[in-house]
Amino acid sequence: MLNKLRNFCIIAHIDHGKSTLADRLLEYTGLMTPQNNVAQIMDNMSLERERGITIKAKTARLKYKADNGEEYILNLIDTPGHVDFSYEVARSLDASEGCLLIVDASQGVEAQTLVNAQLAMEYNIAIIPVINKIDLPQSNVERTEQDILESLEILEKPLHVSAKEGKGIHELLEAIVKQIPAPQGDPDKPLKALIFDSFYDPYRGVVIYLKIVDGVMKPNQKIVLESSGMAYEVQEIGYLQLSMIKSNELTPGEVGYCVANIKDIHLVKIGDTIMEKDAPVEPIKSKFKSAKPFVFCGFYPITLSDLPVLQAALEKLHLTDWSFYYQPENSSALGMGFRCGFLGLLHMDIVKQRLEREFGLDVLVTSPNVIYRVIKKNNEAVEIDNPAKYPNLSDIISVEEPYVAITVVVPSEFVSVVMELIKDRRGEYQDMKYINAQRVIIKCVMPLAEMVVNFYDKLKSVSKGYASFDYEQIGYKPGQLVKLEILVNREVIDGLAYVVHRESSYHKARKLITKLKEIIPRQMFEIALQIQVNNKIIARENIPAMRKDVISKCYGGDITRKRKLLEKQKEGKKRLRQFGRVEVPVEAFLAAMRLEEE
Repeated sequence: MLNKLRNFCIIAHIDHGKSTLADRLLEYTGLMTPQNNVAQIMDNMSLERERGITIKAKTARLKYKADNGEEYILNLIDTPGHVDFSYEVARSLDASEGCLLIVDASQGVEAQTLVNAQLAMEYNIAIIPVINKIDLPQSNVERTEQDILESLEILEKPLHVSAKEGKGIHELLEAIVKQIPAPQGDPDKPLKALIFDSFYDPYRGVVIYLKIVDGVMKPNQKIVLESSGMAYEVQEIGYLQLSMIKSNELTPGEVGYCVANIKDIHLVKIGDTIMEKDAPVEPIKSKFKSAKPFVFCGFYPITLSDLPVLQAALEKLHLTDWSFYYQPENSSALGMGFRCGFLGLLHMDIVKQRLEREFGLDVLVTSPNVIYRVIKKNNEAVEIDNPAKYPNLSDIISVEEPYVAITVVVPSEFVSVVMELIKDRRGEYQDMKYINAQRVIIKCVMPLAEMVVNFYDKLKSVSKGYASFDYEQIGYKPGQLVKLEILVNREVIDGLAYVVHRESSYHKARKLITKLKEIIPRQMFEIALQIQVNNKIIARENIPAMRKDVISKCYGGDITRKRKLLEKQKEGKKRLRQFGRVEVPVEAFLAAMRLEEE
């Protein structure tokens, strides 16, 4: 059985045709029939279909009869291409012996292609380069082959396919059988299985996706999760096609699922080892690193009555997406809400849209921010994921901000404008390499806070849509960072706090306060808008009071009567300014977020 198994995943830059190629493989092996023939059939979330992207990695078991007359079982994993979901690629590689590296014949090697190829090499698995979209009029197969050889240093001759038209699929399946090694394992050894994914089913609890390394898994078997030491009884096992198919056993090398009445998905860790109870084994050394959120923002209900609904919705989303993090928080301006952590802005947008579509919730989202590391005078290092929690200046020795290493692939004609954009975002140039005469790889490091807000859109804009980029976190570096605090009628609005670089603090303060003056409605008293840095006011605007004409009924007569009425009105406005509260409208927070994006 082991010799007839092949476990592989499809990896590529976004929109290079992974899901369409998966469709053709399913169609060729008979898993996709005229009755279920739907484009991107493995992308079963409505958001995936609408946006044309893969968000979650999907697994399917195919049967293929090769030219040598033997029948093989192919376990295919279709992975996302967007950088925000690169952790899905990593855990898919962990369960595979090989991968198909797809490159668009019209676009060539892109940033995510480079990163995925390097990741596959780290996992030491077989790589089959595949040039897709050869049917397009603008395709350039020869140039793409040269790109793969020079930039990826892959010596194997790439296969040429058209996933849309089904060309080259037979040759591709033959290459999978011949070039990807069979998995290793011993059915007579104690059970050892690798967890590479999981999701929560409200009726059956946690469903684990796993790969059997050694031994055999059967129903009613007692198993233990190595990381937690918790013991469970296997209720159901099987393999994955377009749905879950029950099986009586899973043997070494097979990829499948397991239901064991696990109620808490947080007990199931990716890369963990499953073993048989009373038969401990050496844990599997997985290269997979847990996904850690590094972009944070606040989610607040528009009306307070929606708070319990929002909490229940976030809990359900957290059960199906363990990379998403949340905890309750209270804002003096926005009331009760939740501080949420994401892997990137696309991840944040996906969660927000799922809240709107699946739960009918309209939420207010504060500006995204990153985690800063503050070294206090007592030598305590604290991580700040909310600007409102930023310590007082007198307590701080230094502040560190997260940095990322960025790889940009861009046509050579746009190198100068891209370098200018990187410089504007406080980026530091590292290296430049020409793939060929037309395309360049630029490497730099940049503060994550500068990259996370609108960098991708700006990059696409200055390169007329031709640039692509990828990034990875590289740690923290000291920075000249300050906290912008917005005061409305001398009251600090914590929901509008920002952590910015000292050099740009005045510029951002002026833009923000001008915008707030337009949005915050006038009251019966004058409102002072102020922005302070380190307890020093750096920008101020006044919103004039609405004035009632109290002397309209005075017709002539002694002027002292009019003066008395005006003085009385003045005293009343003074009392209002002292004790009155200004309700900052939701539009102010939205405007502040849009200003940050601009």
